Amino acid sequence: MVMINNDSCKWYPVYTNPRAEKKASLALINKGIETYLPLHRQLKQWSDRRKWTEEPFIKSYLFVRIKEHEQTEVLMTKGVARFIYFSGKIASMPDRQIDELKLLMASPYELEVTAEDLQPGEKIMIKAGPLKGFIGEVISYRSQKQLALRLENLGCSIIVNASASLIDRF
Repeated sequence: MVMINNDSCKWYPVYTNPRAEKKASLALINKGIETYLPLHRQLKQWSDRRKWTEEPFIKSYLFVRIKEHEQTEVLMTKGVARFIYFSGKIASMPDRQIDELKLLMASPYELEVTAEDLQPGEKIMIKAGPLKGFIGEVISYRSQKQLALRLENLGCSIIVNASASLIDRF
C-alpha cells in the first residue's frame, strides 16, 4: 500500500507590515523557516549623499516554504500580516515559479513591478540569454515594447526590458 504525503512543503506568498519585509524574513529564518525575499539594488538620494541599498523587489511581500501545519507559526511572526488568498483559500506557488523569480532577479535586465492589470497580449518565449525558455506576454507600456511575465496567484506582473531579437512568437 502506497501512502501519499499531502503535507509536503509548498511556497506561500506572505503579506508583511509596511517596510517590515527584511525584519519579518530574518525572524522567520531564526525560527528555521525557509524564506525568499527578492531584493534589488537601488540608488537612494538624500539631501547630503547618495547610497546603493538593497530594497525589497515586491513591496510588502515575501515567500515562505512550509508545510501546511506551519502556517500558524508564520502568522505568529513579528512583521507578518497575513497570507495571500486566492479563490477563498491560502494561495500556494509551484517551486518552478519561485525558481523563475530567482532567475529573473539574477538576470542583468532592468526589472519593474506593476500592480496594473495588464491585458493579455501575444504569447512569446525568450529564445536566448539568461531568461531563455521564459514564456510571457508582449505589452505596450510607456511607449516601449517590453516583456511582461505574469506571476500566478500573486496579483502583480513583472515587466522586463528585452530586445525584440530575443523573442520568438509562441
